[in-house]
Amino acid sequence: MRLLYVCSLVLALAAGCSQAPKSGAPSQDTNQRQVKVQQIAPQKLEIKDSKAVAQRLEQLATSIPQVESAHCVVFGNTAVVGININKELDRAKVGTVKYSVAEALKKDPYGVNAIVTADMDLDQRLRNIRDNIQAGRPITGFAEQMADIMGRVMPQLPRDIRNPSNNQGPNDANPTGNPNP
Repeated sequence: MRLLYVCSLVLALAAGCSQAPKSGAPSQDTNQRQVKVQQIAPQKLEIKDSKAVAQRLEQLATSIPQVESAHCVVFGNTAVVGININKELDRAKVGTVKYSVAEALKKDPYGVNAIVTADMDLDQRLRNIRDNIQAGRPITGFAEQMADIMGRVMPQLPRDIRNPSNNQGPNDANPTGNPNP
């Protein structure tokens, strides 16, 4: 129902915005109204030595109090930094430590565009990816860890569960397929 409401609202807005100007309205040349703006945001620096950048960002992250360890993985020009914080800290304090790490990374030209996470599971997965890269298995290690992450993120819907097939072997204790023998 909500989707139908949103779609009808979008269609109404699109129809209202696409009306032609009335005969009494002066026509405007669209080329005269264009504004050209120069890009002022700094471009991402190209990371040539990803191992050195990862070590540098890990050192910056661990220099922050309350950060026990940090693990960084660099993909192209993007760095992902996982930090390990004391498990007993409350959520507000974890957010403050994560913000402090982001502030420290902002001062580094390669860390300004980094992604910082304080999730323990993601930190462990980043450590596994980094170890696989160092072991010479960058693609395989990354694919395995991404499959594990997606397996945790994807919800399991009861309606998607299929009943076992009727091709059961002779040693099955429950040949009728009932859940309770």
